[in-house]
Amino acid sequence: MSMLHLHNGESLLDGELDFYPAAVIQPDPLFDILHQQLPWHSDTITVYGKEHRIPRLQCWLGDAGLAYTYSGKTLHTLPWHPVLQQLNQQLNQALGLNNNSVLCNLYRDGNDSMGWHSDDEAELGPAPVVVSMTLGAERDFALRKKGETRMFAKLPLSHGSVLVMKAGMQSRWQHALPKRAGIASARINLTFRQLIQDTAAV
Repeated sequence: MSMLHLHNGESLLDGELDFYPAAVIQPDPLFDILHQQLPWHSDTITVYGKEHRIPRLQCWLGDAGLAYTYSGKTLHTLPWHPVLQQLNQQLNQALGLNNNSVLCNLYRDGNDSMGWHSDDEAELGPAPVVVSMTLGAERDFALRKKGETRMFAKLPLSHGSVLVMKAGMQSRWQHALPKRAGIASARINLTFRQLIQDTAAV
């Protein structure tokens, strides 16, 4: 059974993004399953030689033997949750991709956030396509051009939406999920991506 309805998408940012605001057919039960069953954990990253606890929970799932390194932290994939594996297969088929892993972030409320970054690590290859799915609380996806400090735009990511960051975008743009006062409910973000095994740290 299909879990997705990838129709009536919007092309944004001069074709760098495709946005499907109502892509997940039944987002409420999907949120509940993942919120309850994924192996969420708190983690740290190293910034300028110091360890900092990241302001969210996360887990990394995918094909066996893959690893992903960012900010001095190497994450090894855990086995696929069957629901996430099915979602990945359906996204790959619909979008013509070969994504083999998913980084799952749980933003517990508006105080949890993600700083400015690009998904441009070596393990992702020179021009990755990253598929981002939002479940739960609506939060803003902020954008700025690389080399600039001023935010260019922000896009509210709704419950059940899918955002496709297309090939080449990561080399030109940074994105973030700012804190947002008054948000008491949780948001799950799933970013499906292809790790290149030849360059992955194992």
